[in-house]
Amino acid sequence: MVLCAALALAGCTSGPSSSSSASSSTGASASPSVTNQLQTEYQQVIGNVLPSVVQITTASGLGSGIVYDDKGDIVTNAHVVGTATSFQVSLANSSSQLDATLVGSYPDSDLAVVKLTNPPSGLRPVTFGNSAQVEVGQIALAMGSPLGLSSSVTEGIVSATGRTVTEPQGGGSPGATIGNMVQTSAAINPGNSGGALVNLSSQVIGINTLAAVDPELNGSAATGIGFAIPSATITSIADQLISSGKVTNSGRAALGISARTYYSGSYQPAGVVIVSTTSGGPAASAGLQAGDVITQVGSTPITTLNSLTTALASLSPGSRTTVTYTRSGAGKTADVTLGTLGS
Repeated sequence: MVLCAALALAGCTSGPSSSSSASSSTGASASPSVTNQLQTEYQQVIGNVLPSVVQITTASGLGSGIVYDDKGDIVTNAHVVGTATSFQVSLANSSSQLDATLVGSYPDSDLAVVKLTNPPSGLRPVTFGNSAQVEVGQIALAMGSPLGLSSSVTEGIVSATGRTVTEPQGGGSPGATIGNMVQTSAAINPGNSGGALVNLSSQVIGINTLAAVDPELNGSAATGIGFAIPSATITSIADQLISSGKVTNSGRAALGISARTYYSGSYQPAGVVIVSTTSGGPAASAGLQAGDVITQVGSTPITTLNSLTTALASLSPGSRTTVTYTRSGAGKTADVTLGTLGS
């Protein structure tokens, strides 16, 4: 299933808040009279993971991040860092801000890594869970800085797995199409982007990235429909960015072509025309060439370049698929072994 969603964009800050206190009629403070195992597990998970969730501030806004290792590397969303190369990072257990610089960004998967200039001792890297074992119905906690409220936690469940979601462009968003995302009912709000989606084993199963919009509410965020990039994608991309500053194995399928949307005689989008192919790449090896118009990948109709990107995001490198296309007006098919999208 393919969804269009709006980013939970960084940049929102909260106004002053007020607080009040209450006491019992005897003047003594009241204590909870009921305890239960689930509540205790929630509190243990929060105690284990929240100290590893940070707030990242740029000149244009703020978002969240996750301590990746004890060397000061922090993983976040590419749309949180935007075009910035220097940042201020606030740790959960500190009121001061630390300087950080960009290690690398990979907008195609909306992931980035920044590094603390002078990492303090006692950094607590998170533990990543196996996103392949995430199941619908599992309890999930979203941690981050929604609306600038640092170290906030919301709760929900895993609503679905394997979602392919396309982000809108603009406002710092790279407009990526991301496959295999985790859908959650835990609230994800502006500022949550780059924070942690956590299971009850204190494992990060995803990075909070965006929330769906409800067209009937004038594009407002749809309640209880958020998306997180899965942990397997996070660790793969982050490891490459840290080791070399770039991504050479994205885990994303590619045809090895440059292309554009093709329009019919009535000026309606009617496929994707190949502008050029990569020599020795998947498309070229299967006999596709410049001028061919792709109209279907597998069983998915292709009408625009965006629909081709979305179809490929749901597939894996090395898998075989049938590409339906036209050449000089004649319909043809080709069996293609998909390659890997590079940096």
